[in-house]
Amino acid sequence: MSLVRLTVKGISYSHTQNGAYALILSEAVGERKLPIVIGAFEAQAIAIAIEKDLTPPRPLTHDLFKTFCDRYFIVVKQVIIHKLVDGVFYSSIICEREGVEEIIDARTSDAISLALRFNAPIFTYKNILDKAGIYLREQEIADQTDTDDDENVYENENLDQVIDEFLNIVPKEEINEFSKFSVQELNDMLEMAILNENYEKAARLRDELSKRNL
Repeated sequence: MSLVRLTVKGISYSHTQNGAYALILSEAVGERKLPIVIGAFEAQAIAIAIEKDLTPPRPLTHDLFKTFCDRYFIVVKQVIIHKLVDGVFYSSIICEREGVEEIIDARTSDAISLALRFNAPIFTYKNILDKAGIYLREQEIADQTDTDDDENVYENENLDQVIDEFLNIVPKEEINEFSKFSVQELNDMLEMAILNENYEKAARLRDELSKRNL
């Protein structure tokens, strides 16, 4: 079976349902996305790996594992999402130490958290992407003749709207939890979020500040 390389597109979150997150993986070459439901802790661990300039005051579990591996010359070479059973993705971490390769079973969220920290590639098998991958169109498409036969293609919806439907939540655009705060207040909240090690919230605050600075 052929492998397909994936990249991390981002994390979608719910304002109305606690713990509702979707990790979005994207084909490195192609248009399909692979949504994976994850928990709040896992979303936070991935968010801090994506936001390179968010540094926790104390190492998190995945950061500690990375330090441990560096100290003992263990390298994560790649991550493979190798199985999908009843909506649950199964992954393997391929490691190497002193020329000896090992395959370690892992939850997909943990495997991806480590892949990001090691800058390791993420793969899945083509048959998994064929089964669970969806097309997310970021712009409206006037001509639907090319896609009427493809039940996995979502038309006239952007990525956030489709993922919100995937999580069965309202679109993020309808609720902006930070709109009433000033830039100074947002900066204060960002510092507090980092101090409290709430890195998923810190990432959202940084996004809001970035939009204000456009």
